[in-house]
Amino acid sequence: MLRIEEEEFDRTVMITPTYDYLLVAASVLVSLMASFTGLTLTKGISALPAGRRKMQIVMAALALGGGIWSMHFVAILAMRFPLPIDYDSIYTLGSALIAILMAGLALLIMHFAPRTWVSQIVAGVILGNGIVVMHYVGMSALRGCLALYDPVGVILSVVGATVMGIIAISVAYAKRDTAHILASTVIFGSSVVVVHFVAIAWTSFQASDSFAGTTPLIENGMLALLVMFSAFVICGTFLLASTNYVFTGFGSAVTAGAPAAVFAGVPEGGEEPLPEEVLPAAFVPHGDAPRIPYERDKRTCFIPADQVIALRAEGHYTVLYTREEKLFCPWSISEAEKRLPDSVFLRTHRSYLVNIHQVTAFERHKDSGSCHFDGVQSLKLVPVSRGNIVVVREALGL
Repeated sequence: MLRIEEEEFDRTVMITPTYDYLLVAASVLVSLMASFTGLTLTKGISALPAGRRKMQIVMAALALGGGIWSMHFVAILAMRFPLPIDYDSIYTLGSALIAILMAGLALLIMHFAPRTWVSQIVAGVILGNGIVVMHYVGMSALRGCLALYDPVGVILSVVGATVMGIIAISVAYAKRDTAHILASTVIFGSSVVVVHFVAIAWTSFQASDSFAGTTPLIENGMLALLVMFSAFVICGTFLLASTNYVFTGFGSAVTAGAPAAVFAGVPEGGEEPLPEEVLPAAFVPHGDAPRIPYERDKRTCFIPADQVIALRAEGHYTVLYTREEKLFCPWSISEAEKRLPDSVFLRTHRSYLVNIHQVTAFERHKDSGSCHFDGVQSLKLVPVSRGNIVVVREALGL
């Protein structure tokens, strides 16, 4: 709504807010749900085509950024001031946009740039400080009282958010399994809460009249509705993500001791497999070329191994490179190495398994090297580590 009032500030009256602890608990819950949802949505997307990968990153950024924003304003609504409080709509909505954009930028780095310790640190710094920037921009939206910041609180917030952001990214992308997703959820979800309440602990409030001029304001009740809607969307997405996650994890646990044919052949959701989808590479008829399973549209499909250029480790899974695209494979790199013939597929690097027949050029780099693949859109070259260079050169006849 619009309010036109005279500017009169009373900078002598200090305000000590009280808290609704149920809303404080709700803010913590929202932060954890959003963190889990966002991190789960990024699982396995490196194998997707660039367009679909970007859309998945957008969804994950909305969950993470929206969760940061929702946690902040649920916690603000938990504060009970002894005077009416409104919120500047530009700062309120701008803080949400900042959180989403910074979360999206961090995820873009992790899924489009080479995944090194440098990229993890940069992504962690951006993601963590997205919390800080969102917090202080969101605090600037308060109308009816003036927030005064102690430099100590700002420094602690920046340092804490940076460290916890880097740790959360490092844990989340160390291995893309259940334990690491849950651990990074707790770390990042906690970092949002910690940063907010540390910053609030070093913030004091002074009473002031409404700001002068024509200012678009959001009343306390309207903000509650906006936050409720955001939290509702996050809860719904969380339920979808967790249901998928639980059933996928349950299926993996059940089939851990079963033949590989059962695991590879059961589509997501536990439906009965089609007859031709039951047999993975290890179970194809004798004399046939081995096949490698990959996931597409919630189905397990297969590709002849000789059409695969290379496999790259992605946590407990792998990415298959063909001449036209990248595919998500449920095998780990170690499992792929055991199943595929070593006369064709060689381990060139701890993260790569290469079809030696597809190599079109080899380049030596002092103690290491690289295998090149001309005409392959999805993969130009693969590194060869120092420990594997002798075996690779022998296989290439060098």
